[in-house]
Amino acid sequence: MGRTVVVVGGGYGGAALAKALDGEADVVLVEPKDSFVHAAGSLRALVRPDWAGNIFFPYARLLRRGTVVRERAASADPGGVTLASGRRVDADYLVLASGSNYPYPAKMDTDSSGDALERLRATHKELAGAARVLITGAGPVGLELSGEIKAVWPDKHVTLLDPAGELMPGFSPEMRKALRHQLDALGVEPRLNTSLTEPPPTEPGTLAPFTAATTDGGAISADIWFRCHGVRPNSDYLGGDLARTRTARGHVRVTGTLNVEGHDHVYAIGDLTDLNEAKMAGHAMRHAEIVAQNILAQVRGEPPTAIYHPSDIRSIVLPLGPSGGVGQIPSPEGPTVLPAPAVSERKGADLYTGRFARLFGTA
Repeated sequence: MGRTVVVVGGGYGGAALAKALDGEADVVLVEPKDSFVHAAGSLRALVRPDWAGNIFFPYARLLRRGTVVRERAASADPGGVTLASGRRVDADYLVLASGSNYPYPAKMDTDSSGDALERLRATHKELAGAARVLITGAGPVGLELSGEIKAVWPDKHVTLLDPAGELMPGFSPEMRKALRHQLDALGVEPRLNTSLTEPPPTEPGTLAPFTAATTDGGAISADIWFRCHGVRPNSDYLGGDLARTRTARGHVRVTGTLNVEGHDHVYAIGDLTDLNEAKMAGHAMRHAEIVAQNILAQVRGEPPTAIYHPSDIRSIVLPLGPSGGVGQIPSPEGPTVLPAPAVSERKGADLYTGRFARLFGTA
């Protein structure tokens, strides 16, 4: 076999994998964006546009030997990728790391960092003029957004709307109690067991007061709203045999070595996989470690033996602004709840931006 590794997608897993293989193989990273976008910082970038530049990391310094091709993959098959321009990039090893889509502002919907910054600043102005904010979806993204808003504008009324009966189901009662206590202290109002009967009459992120009916027979009024739910894997470009590895929800079926089922030289990592675990950046980067080991073994003429074991213990570090938040991590005694100071120290203060500055050579 040759040594050309084509990685489709330069997100958390794809960038980490390309970096790990650079120098050991001929890496081609296919990514349409001009910069890596650190999605974990996008919500703070919305409320603090002066800080927003911290979430964009140009790909120019990521690789020393490898190549970054700034194009979109139009189709992929076990032998490589055809780009939107029609150009063909053949691969000895293909890694699908195209991630998932999620509503703005948690993920940017443009390939230009300049355009993304302009949109964040425009949405910030809309949000600044709103007294009442509605967030549909009380998962981690919705919760983090509520905390970031309150950290900048403590007097805004923020409502979290969700059809679930409790916040963060599946986590320990102690963590959920600490979360609820902090939300109460911030003045964030969770409205659970309910949702909107139909979408608001305005676009998300637009300052335009409205009143909408809710499924509990009531109504809710807000000046602006944000959608914080609705993840979708980016797998529509897969063709031929690879298209047949997709699940009904669009994920790609993988083996323990993170090979795409039925393909010894094709891998998938990150949100794209059908692994039974939360779709988190940390998991995608661990997937990258496993795939790097397996590809390097194959380059040496050895079988891939590194196995990925999804964690059966739920863990999370959930900031509510720079100084607040809750967390849960595994320990020998069972789940350990992290208080706000520990969450701030681990993540909330800089949202891991320093870590990615080192990865992309901008520190």
